[in-house]
Amino acid sequence: MRSTGMALAAPGGNAAAGGTPAGPLDRVVTLLTIQARALLLPAAASAETAAPAAATASLPAGAAAPPATPPPSNPPAQATLAEFAASLAASGQQRLKDAETADGGMARLLAASGTAQLLAAEQLGAPAAPAPEGQSPDAKPSPTGKVTAAGPGSTEPAGASACPATPADGSISVGAALAAAAEAELEAVYGYQAALTRLSPEGARPASDFLAQHQDLADQAAAYSLMHCGEPSPQPPGYVLDPGFLDAPAAGLARLEAAALPAYGDIVAITGSTTRAWALSALQGAARRAQHWGADANPLPGLALDEAQLPQLPV
Repeated sequence: MRSTGMALAAPGGNAAAGGTPAGPLDRVVTLLTIQARALLLPAAASAETAAPAAATASLPAGAAAPPATPPPSNPPAQATLAEFAASLAASGQQRLKDAETADGGMARLLAASGTAQLLAAEQLGAPAAPAPEGQSPDAKPSPTGKVTAAGPGSTEPAGASACPATPADGSISVGAALAAAAEAELEAVYGYQAALTRLSPEGARPASDFLAQHQDLADQAAAYSLMHCGEPSPQPPGYVLDPGFLDAPAAGLARLEAAALPAYGDIVAITGSTTRAWALSALQGAARRAQHWGADANPLPGLALDEAQLPQLPV
């Protein structure tokens, strides 16, 4: 997909010929490049980048180095922008489906890459993805049902006996991660309430809908936290908003939405079953709302990323 996006964005590509601005495609290519680097094993990257150098060193003097990848004898026809957007959306949906059953950190990485691909596809004109199956906006956890422990395949009955001990390695517990998500949602509720009086009528309408979503999410996160033996904090009377929040409420709301993403990434990584499915849905919603308010596109929403530490792609 990255190669297809690069071809479409190049001068003379199908997208350029159709009058499509290069900016959105360039951003998608950057997103796919960073995702490919995040998914690349460091050892594999080192081996593949070292191979061309070794082959060149053994050539006779004056001989030309072979190309890293031989060109195909019959290059495939270039995809249209619509076909590329559809493929990107399908890839995002598959990554999210894989995240439902993957282990820990890999589930978080798949959830992040799938969410970003879905949003990027929509920016290119693909239809908006349907809500995750079985995840209605007002779904609430059942206090008498089963709760899921750290692994995606294990469940324990709700109650005091199901409470796991605090992780010995100091990592966050499931209950604490859900309590953190509930706190982030309560802060978002406060921010939206403060911003509503400063937004234009066009901005206030979606903000009112988003406020209702955050109120539901706060209740759901608190209920899931209690199921997993967490202790959600009571809602404080107020929060300290960023300086200038009321002067630029849209930018402030974008920051609030983006700040909630890591909490849902944590929950995806350390839970499974219904709790993970709920967190996957919440992660997509937060990323979508952040994008609505103009937040910078995040190639891996919900995952702290240091691009300098990622391996380089093979040449």
